[in-house]
Amino acid sequence: MDNFIVSARKYRPATFRSVVGQSQVTDTLKNAIQRGQLAHAYLFCGPRGVGKTTCARIFAKAINCSNPVDNEACGECESCKSFNEGRSFNIHELDAASNTGVDSIRDLIDQVRVPPQVGRYSVFIIDEVHMLSQAAFNAFLKTLEEPPAHAIFILATTEKHKILPTILSRCQIYDFNRIKVEDAVDYLRYIASQEGVESDDESLNLIAQKADGAMRDALSMFDKAVAFCSGKLEFKSVAHTLNVLDYDTYFRALSLIKEGDYQQLLLMLDEVLRSGFSASTFLSGLLDHLRDLLICKSPQTVSLLELSGSIAERYKAQSGEWSPDALFDLMSLLSEVEITLRSATNQRLHIELGLMKACSMGEKKNDFDEVGFTLPELLPDVASGTQGTERVQVAPTIPAQPTTQTAQPAQVTAPSAQPTPQPEAAPAPKPQRPTSTATLGVSIGAVLSGAHAEQQEAEEKGPTHIDPQSEEKMTASRGAFLERLKNNRPRLAIALAAMTISGNKICATVPSLPLYEELMRNRGEIVSTMTEVSGIDGLIEVEITICETKENSRPITREDRYAYLVERNPELKRLIQELSLEVE
Repeated sequence: MDNFIVSARKYRPATFRSVVGQSQVTDTLKNAIQRGQLAHAYLFCGPRGVGKTTCARIFAKAINCSNPVDNEACGECESCKSFNEGRSFNIHELDAASNTGVDSIRDLIDQVRVPPQVGRYSVFIIDEVHMLSQAAFNAFLKTLEEPPAHAIFILATTEKHKILPTILSRCQIYDFNRIKVEDAVDYLRYIASQEGVESDDESLNLIAQKADGAMRDALSMFDKAVAFCSGKLEFKSVAHTLNVLDYDTYFRALSLIKEGDYQQLLLMLDEVLRSGFSASTFLSGLLDHLRDLLICKSPQTVSLLELSGSIAERYKAQSGEWSPDALFDLMSLLSEVEITLRSATNQRLHIELGLMKACSMGEKKNDFDEVGFTLPELLPDVASGTQGTERVQVAPTIPAQPTTQTAQPAQVTAPSAQPTPQPEAAPAPKPQRPTSTATLGVSIGAVLSGAHAEQQEAEEKGPTHIDPQSEEKMTASRGAFLERLKNNRPRLAIALAAMTISGNKICATVPSLPLYEELMRNRGEIVSTMTEVSGIDGLIEVEITICETKENSRPITREDRYAYLVERNPELKRLIQELSLEVE
């Protein structure tokens, strides 16, 4: 059996044109060779596996070549042959990670004095130069600034910020980029063709993404996948080899979230965990999936999707099923789950609760879709908050003729001792897309509160007459009503603290849509409590008004905090003036 050579070494670039994804560096170096403008010191910096040391070797070989072709080494002269065979005395490499002391730099300085025997330059390549000690850097400064004419230094590092500014000022700095996914896929496809390996774009894409911009890592994963798949790369096998979840998992997960099917989603999570993947890995991948769907929404950002072929088309198709707002809400929810996952005592329960909340969001989205409109269309003022103090009233009742009748406030009645017979109510029609201002408020109120069925039931069982003394009784019992709520439901008591009584109506204004929804969900309890404490025999209505203002969403400033403290403690202002303090 022949000795196997890993792809990272076998296919290591030998010329500038074969370097992948670093044209901004290779073109500059070739032009410098052509013009004869060679610096005495270079610094190559960038992530791991992007070609820093490779470019340093190619550059050292090219500047010593006797017969360069298009500013590339010819490979035929004595200098090139000695370099290829590893016996060149013109190129010296030092691993600063294992030679960090000042003694290693002193030995290097002694070598710098010796001129080359063959070729024009002695090239000194110092890899991982940031690992040198402070004393070694100081000993190297003078030689780096004023070396002999035949000496050229090439420093390579992955952490430029750890190098002394005095060293940086003496070097030409070249920043290497992460290898793009499409460039890595092209090079992997070339290697696969050279090795006689069958592959598909999805498999190579997965390898390139997993490598995270490092070509060396991509080649190592490629060798591992080829060994596992026996020379034929298939997406499922490659994903299993690299221990990553395939795209189908996340496509299916998002479909289940959209349908609100949390049972199947929890079973799928269990399958993922049984396969050896952690909960954080699944959650992180799902967030990446949502990010890719979001950038597919706009032609300007679709180029950020580092995918190609059929996978990209699947992303675009699923992206069309979701609105940007829904994707933003899901990403916000799952991001909070991911942030708190590490500190959770029961991580599995924590992520399961997060996924069930996501499913409930998917169900709400489907509910909106069924009636043919979305929330931003119906409440532009409330959603955007651009109308200052203008009020938007939302009535939660759907009338029998939604296109002709005006909106009425919610009528929720507690059962009385002597109910008045009522004719059988006709079945409510399916809500239609609103065509006027009145029906607009009616439809969105019904959808948001989910109260239509409960409203019908209350109308069938409860009285429809109005107690003529409703206003007097409710006004007299207002304090007892709020005290009862304060003991049982403190959030409702706070929201209704500034309520007013008008006839048989309980009127309140709230600053946000979530608070409106909470009040409407609990309006049955509000009415029953008022009925009990006031003794009203008749219909009680609840009218909630949403009033979002810019002031409600304005961040608290330093001046606001100061005014609040001075109002609470007037002596504070005098103290600040006497001590000549500044408000910070």
